Amino acid sequence: MRFGFVRKGLSAVFIAVFMCAATPAQAIDFKIGGFWTMAFGLADTGLTKERDGNHVNNGDQFTARHRLTLILRAIASENLESLVAFKISPQVWGQSASGGALGADGQVVKIAQAYVQWTVPQTDLSLKMGLQFVTLPNAAGGTAIHDNRVAAAVANYKISENISLTGMWMRLLNDNYAGGDYKADDPTGIRSHDQANYLDNMDFFYLSLPMKFDGFKFEPWVMYGIQGRNAAYFDTYYNNMFADGAPGVTTTPFLNRLEGGDGLNIRNLNPTSKQYGSMLWLGLPLTIKAWDPLNIEFDFNYGFVESMGRYDVAARNDWNDVRRGSMQRQGWLAKALIEYKMDWGTPGIFGWYASGDDGNVKNGSERLPSLCAYGNFTSFMGYGQGLSWESSWFLRAKALNYAGTWGIGAQVKDVSFIDNLKHTLRVAYWGGTNSPSMVKYMTHANAWEGGGNRYDSLYLTKNDGLLEFNFLTKWQIYENLECVTELGYIANYIDGDTWQKDYADWGSYQKQDAWKAAVYFQYTF
Repeated sequence: MRFGFVRKGLSAVFIAVFMCAATPAQAIDFKIGGFWTMAFGLADTGLTKERDGNHVNNGDQFTARHRLTLILRAIASENLESLVAFKISPQVWGQSASGGALGADGQVVKIAQAYVQWTVPQTDLSLKMGLQFVTLPNAAGGTAIHDNRVAAAVANYKISENISLTGMWMRLLNDNYAGGDYKADDPTGIRSHDQANYLDNMDFFYLSLPMKFDGFKFEPWVMYGIQGRNAAYFDTYYNNMFADGAPGVTTTPFLNRLEGGDGLNIRNLNPTSKQYGSMLWLGLPLTIKAWDPLNIEFDFNYGFVESMGRYDVAARNDWNDVRRGSMQRQGWLAKALIEYKMDWGTPGIFGWYASGDDGNVKNGSERLPSLCAYGNFTSFMGYGQGLSWESSWFLRAKALNYAGTWGIGAQVKDVSFIDNLKHTLRVAYWGGTNSPSMVKYMTHANAWEGGGNRYDSLYLTKNDGLLEFNFLTKWQIYENLECVTELGYIANYIDGDTWQKDYADWGSYQKQDAWKAAVYFQYTF
C-alpha cells in the first residue's frame, strides 16, 4: 500500500515536471518582415572604349533583376530575441544560374543573418552572437573599412546614459584551406604542405567607446586582427593565390595577379615563414548637430597590414627592370561633410583625402587597407542612391573605397516641390594620390577597368581625375512602397600620357566616359 502510494506520488510529480518542461515559460512573439526590390537599368560603366583598335565589350547595357529578403524575429521579451534573415537574390531576369530564366528554378536562397541577442539579468550588459551585419563606426561618407555580414560575438556595456563600451570578436575566415599543394600547375612554384585547416583563420578583436550627448556623437574605436599564412588560399586562384592576407587588405589589388596579359609580372613569390601576421585599424568618427540645422561630420581612419612575404615585380615597358616588392600595406584617410538644412532642401559640401602609393614597391603599399568598404558620398562611385538597402550589386561603376584618392563635392538633398517626392543633385571630383611611377607596374585594364578586388578602390594617380554627376528622385508611393530613379555620369579625365607608358609595347587604347540610368522599386513589409 505504501509502495503504491509512493508510486502514484512519483507519477504525479513526473507528470507535473513534464508538463512544466513542455510548456513555454512565456509566449514567444514571432514577427516577419523584409523587403522586395526590383531594379531596371541602362548603363555603360566601363572607362575604356577601344583597345588595339577593337571595341571593348563592357557587357550588356540593359539589365533587370530583383531580390527578396525575409526576416523572422522570435521575441521572448525586451531582453531576449533571435533573428534569421533569408536572402533570395540577386535574380537576373533571363539568367539561368540565378533562377531568372525560363522555368525559374535557380537555387539562390541564402542565410543572410542568424543571431541571438540578450541581456545579462540584472545588468546593463547586452550580448549579440551569430551571423550578423557589422558596420564599423563611421561618419561623413560611409565606412572605408568594413560593412558586411560576418560571424561575430558582440558585447555592449552601458556605463552611463551617454557613454557605453563595446567589444567584439569577428571570425572572417577559418577552415577553408584544403592542405597540401595548392595547385599542381602553380606558376610561382610556391608549395604549402601544411595540414588541412592549419593556420587558415582570420580573427579580429574590436573595442569602441560610443559617446552620445545632445547634438554630439563621438565613437573612437580600434581593431586588431591576425591572419594565418594559409588564410587566403581558399579564394580564386589568380586573385588571391598566395597567403599575403585577406582579399583586398595587402599591396594593391592590381599587383595581386599572375596572368601575364592582364596584370603585373610577378615572379619569385616568397611567402613568409611567419605563422601569423598582424593587422590594425582605428577610427575617430565625429558628428556635431548642436547648432541645428547645421550638421558637421568628420572621420579619420588608419590601417596597417603586416607583410606576409615578398616578390619580384617587373616593369611593363622593361621586363629587365625588376624590383623586390613587399606585401605590407598601411595608409590613412580623412573625410568631412558640412550641410545646412533649409525649408526647401539641404545644401552641403563634402571632401576627403587618402594616402597613396609612393612609387616604391620595396616598402609595400601606402594605401589604406580595407576589408569590405562601402563609401557613400556619391551614387556611381559609391552606393548612396537613397534606398534603405545595400545596393552595390546593381550598376555600380567601380569599388567603394576611398584609398589612394582625394575628392571634393557639393550636393543639394531632399529638394521637394510636391508631397512625397524628393530630389538630390550632386557633383564630385575624384583625384588620385598615387605616384604616377606606379603605372609601369600595372595595366590600366586592372587599375580602372574594374580589375582587382571588388571592395577596393579605383586606382588613380596624381595625374588622373574623374568628374561625377548624380541626380536622384525618390517617390514615396505608399508608406511601404518607394521608387527611386537615378541618373549618373562620370566624365573621364584619366591621363592618357601617364597610362600609355604602361601600354608602350602592347598597343593602344581609347578611354570613354561612363553613364547609367536606373529605376528601383522597393516594397518594405
